[in-house]
Formats: sequence, C-alpha cells, structure tokens
Amino acid sequence: MSNKLLELPIDERIRLVEDLCDSIAAEQAALSLSEAQKAELDRRLDAYEADPDFGREASADLAEMRREV
Repeated sequence: MSNKLLELPIDERIRLVEDLCDSIAAEQAALSLSEAQKAELDRRLDAYEADPDFGREASADLAEMRREV
C-alpha cells in the first residue's frame, strides 16, 4: 500500500473507499459473470425458492461474529 495513503486521515481513507465502491457499483452492468458463477447463483436461488425458511438471518450471523471478536 502506498505510504501516501496511510498518511491520510482515516475519515478521508474511508471516503476514498466509499467513492471507489460507488464507482464500481455504477459500472456493475459492465461486469459479467462466468458460467460457473451463473450456475451457482441459479442453484442458490432454486434452494431458496424450495425452502425460503432454511438458513439464518444475516443479522444472526453478524451478531455471532461480533461476540467472537
């Protein structure tokens, strides 16, 4: 990582990351998925549609991760 980046205050570095993410999201249509990625997404969607109550809420996973830290 560039030492110049590390010299920036953390709030400016966070803003840079947010801006970078926003720029990627704005061009998301330009990203293409591989056939394997498409197949995996289809598999997961089929599994969800077969049993939408299977699994856990993301908030439960996040809470568990926070407890482990």
